[in-house]
Amino acid sequence: MAGLELLSDEGFRQDGRKPGELRKIQCRMGVFAQADGSAYIEQGNTKALAVVYGPHEVRGSRSKTLHDRAVVNCQYSMATFSTGERKRRPHGDRKSSELTIHLKQTFEAAILTQLYPRSQIDIYVQILQADGGNYCTCVNAATLAVIDAGIPMRDYVCACSAGFIEDTPLVDLSYIEEAAGGPQLALALLPKSDQIALLEMNSRLHEDHLERVMDAASKACKDVYAVLDQAVREHLQEVTALLGDQGSA
Repeated sequence: MAGLELLSDEGFRQDGRKPGELRKIQCRMGVFAQADGSAYIEQGNTKALAVVYGPHEVRGSRSKTLHDRAVVNCQYSMATFSTGERKRRPHGDRKSSELTIHLKQTFEAAILTQLYPRSQIDIYVQILQADGGNYCTCVNAATLAVIDAGIPMRDYVCACSAGFIEDTPLVDLSYIEEAAGGPQLALALLPKSDQIALLEMNSRLHEDHLERVMDAASKACKDVYAVLDQAVREHLQEVTALLGDQGSA
């Protein structure tokens, strides 16, 4: 990546964004009729689909059953066509397994699992097109799908990546910015309470800079929250209008 200018002298990134600016987010809820909840989201050129089933009876081994709360079962995968390399991506590859665990930890912290003892909630997310911030895009898609399924949560879970390049914190990293290396973190936040659901760093960052990068990521998560909340409100209005039309028919 030598010679690639990630931040111009005027303070703009490769795609024209300012350091603290998100990529454009577009999202839709209720895209699958068969699932209890579903959502599709685009963050820049990264595209993800999430579906939620449940709460339902625990399937398979009864030993998995928790008597005081629901089991949250997650699966993260990448479509074969999601990147330029056309390679088969089994569900069990190391990166997918790691992100599956991260998703499970994130949503166990947010879903009110104690309301559904001896039950199971399944969250499946798939990256359809990868261009940086895959985990964060999946968290945002899964949040909308869980809300679409009517499953109560403590708060939205909003996620965003951040990096530190040329002494400047950058948020919502694209693939080019991720591939350039340097310290990067992924933050999943419950925005109303400022509680951290998950924080992951991939390399060392001096503690003098950590607070600035964390502040930038936290603000970006709250910007994501504003977009997701607007999408939920618009979806609710559409569903209400549809039910009203059916009632008057």
